[in-house]
Amino acid sequence: MIGKLKKGSSFGGCIRYVTGKDEAKIIASDGVLLGTNAEMTQSFELQRQLNSRIKKPVGHIALSFKPEDKPRLTDEFMAKIALEYMQMMGINDTQFIIVRHHNTDNPHCHIVYNRINNEGKLISDAHDYRRNEQVTKALKSKYGLTYGTARAILILASYAMLSVPNTRFTMPSRMP
Repeated sequence: MIGKLKKGSSFGGCIRYVTGKDEAKIIASDGVLLGTNAEMTQSFELQRQLNSRIKKPVGHIALSFKPEDKPRLTDEFMAKIALEYMQMMGINDTQFIIVRHHNTDNPHCHIVYNRINNEGKLISDAHDYRRNEQVTKALKSKYGLTYGTARAILILASYAMLSVPNTRFTMPSRMP
């Protein structure tokens, strides 16, 4: 599972993108009038007006899973993971839609949310890339999701290094 974070200025463009794929399905939402793309965009735009100083009010996160996890990832389970991800990232008290796509081998969903919360305050993005890494790692461990091959090797290597006594490794001063 990885998360790709983006910020933007156009709710309309983002909504058209996430709902325009074949078999795109809204699997969770809150605070958004679900109907046409125009109606969803209007819902987001109304809340955007609570803090018009923010130039990029659109939050867009793609959560992508490994193909090996596909059999377990029902719409309900994917929505549960995405909602927990949002909570752990501090994305709460705001409008959002979660849209699942089936257009790649990797099961994935898109979270579109209003960075202006229900009180008109900006949802903090401080250290969001670091938090994203920590949150996706925690959720992979919690739910037993597949780690990428390179990542799995690094994790195994780090565990192996922990079991090695405090040994000093030195390089020869001269190569033969």
